Amino acid sequence: MPKSRTSRLSRRGLIAAGGALGLVAALTACGGSDSAKGGTGDKDKGAAASGAWAFKDDLGKDISLKARPKNIVAYTGTAAALYDYGIQVKGVFGPTKTANGKADKMAGSMDVSKVEVLGNVYDEFNIEKYAALQPDLLVTNTWDGSYWFVPEASKDKILKLAPAAAIGVGGDVSLDKALERTADLAKSLGADLNTKRSADAKARFESAAAKVREATKANPGVKVLVGSGSADLFYVSTPKTSADLKYFETLGVEFVTPEKDKLDQGGFFESLSWENAGKYKADLVLLDNRTGTLQPEELKAKPTWAELPAVKAGQVAPRVTEPIYSYDKCAQILEDLAKSIQNAKKVS
Repeated sequence: MPKSRTSRLSRRGLIAAGGALGLVAALTACGGSDSAKGGTGDKDKGAAASGAWAFKDDLGKDISLKARPKNIVAYTGTAAALYDYGIQVKGVFGPTKTANGKADKMAGSMDVSKVEVLGNVYDEFNIEKYAALQPDLLVTNTWDGSYWFVPEASKDKILKLAPAAAIGVGGDVSLDKALERTADLAKSLGADLNTKRSADAKARFESAAAKVREATKANPGVKVLVGSGSADLFYVSTPKTSADLKYFETLGVEFVTPEKDKLDQGGFFESLSWENAGKYKADLVLLDNRTGTLQPEELKAKPTWAELPAVKAGQVAPRVTEPIYSYDKCAQILEDLAKSIQNAKKVS
């Protein structure tokens, strides 16, 4: 899954070009239970006639509350997806503002001045501010069974303050499923998915998927490498464990796949020293575009980067390593991918 925005390459902090590491976190709701007494109704539909709210998340947790949650705190990228469905959260954690105070890519269309930022980098989460928001629900993604960007050291304290719901975006989950489940959650929280805007966004996504299929058929054999750069290492992602890449494969995209026995412990990526960055040849490089990773201008200082065939040919495109899981945002990702593949020449 995505590489965390931290300079320290810790076991769980190191998530490059589609890989995530970590231990399965135990969900603990208010009062030490996943459910509040009185919860009724379809667990994926949300509010029942009695006013109760229920949802079954992708960790298999049944979450029930006496009323639909209003004070929602979410990982920034998940909050951005909910925002696209009309759900405004109270607080966020995760990359929200850049060093110059502007909105981070992960904030999507959100107005970051209207949310309480509990932590802007990996392993940062202000529990006091969180408690002051009187949260009804915490929402994030999960790549590997853990709560993404909820610090391991303080997760028990955090998870005691409100129930938590996680949407799967890694492992066996594909992009279309992650989109569907995010929409399910948004609907349960009060979003109207029957609007023209919602219909248009989904239609655009489906049209964009068709464009990728057409591009791969029209330009077969283009090999795509998904990479992420840091000061010391170049990470090459496998397409097998990230929702976006798994879906791209179904559309005909041909990826460079790292050797299985060379992958990290989570099975997401291979770490290469810059001396060995040319191990895999490709016609197109999709480069991690997140804040905190090296971008093409910075990578010019790496001689082996400059020697990659795709780089020499100018065939490097941004990879949205952590998609915002709304149809609107993912449609743009597919449209850009279709153009990159359509225009790529075989150089490897």
